[in-house]
Amino acid sequence: MATFYRAVILSSMATVVAFHAHPDDEAILTGGTIARAAAKGHRVVIVTATDGRVHNEDEDCRLAELRSSADILGAQRVECLGYADSGFGPEFHPDPPGRVRFGRADVDEAAQRLAAILREEGADLLLSYQANGGYGHRDHVQVHQVGKRAAELAATPRVLEATMPRELLCPISDLAHLLRLPAPYDRDIVGSAYAPRKSITHRIEVFRFARQKRDAFAAHRSQIGNSGVGARLFTVLLRLPPQVFGLLFPREWFVDPALPAGTVRRDIFE
Repeated sequence: MATFYRAVILSSMATVVAFHAHPDDEAILTGGTIARAAAKGHRVVIVTATDGRVHNEDEDCRLAELRSSADILGAQRVECLGYADSGFGPEFHPDPPGRVRFGRADVDEAAQRLAAILREEGADLLLSYQANGGYGHRDHVQVHQVGKRAAELAATPRVLEATMPRELLCPISDLAHLLRLPAPYDRDIVGSAYAPRKSITHRIEVFRFARQKRDAFAAHRSQIGNSGVGARLFTVLLRLPPQVFGLLFPREWFVDPALPAGTVRRDIFE
């Protein structure tokens, strides 16, 4: 019976809503998974909580980049809940005129906005974040809270929380420090960031979708920058052939809170 149930799920077309904090998160954390689902004929909707503006940046620029990324990945719809980016770091900026920073948003109000999209789409699966927000960004933590509540309100049957193996971050951070390159995360947070490998339930192979993931990230030109070591590093990565990029970033990871630790799944629809 279990085998039959799994086969039915995998053979039917589903609607996936990928909920992210900012434009570019969709490519970094779930780009390969989105492209893989879309290639199989599933409907994918990308929703961001914020437009990515911390101060008075060009709103149209960030959202245009998001739409370009979504087109590359094969997503059929893009929505933004309209909150302002809260920024990362100790300083929590005041709300800009006429807008609320997502980190200060009322959880139920924001969840109602997302739940309306989940209901409209008849979503079968919501991709969200873990309670620690990955690396502690206040907007990412809020995504978890809002996503969890929205799934309850809309009766969305399944939620997967995007993550990375914590054990993978430590050697990457150490290597970057040794080479005097900017580490993706500060060394003082990698020990508690994302999730321990043993708790990850879904390991999704995305090597075949390396070109889409690379190009989707490259679509967010305003976030790559044009100076400094970090910008040069990103430029090198985004110029790699897809096969090489795929070898460096061959999989994406999720935790299903409803499954016991130690469970291993290879498809988000399992």
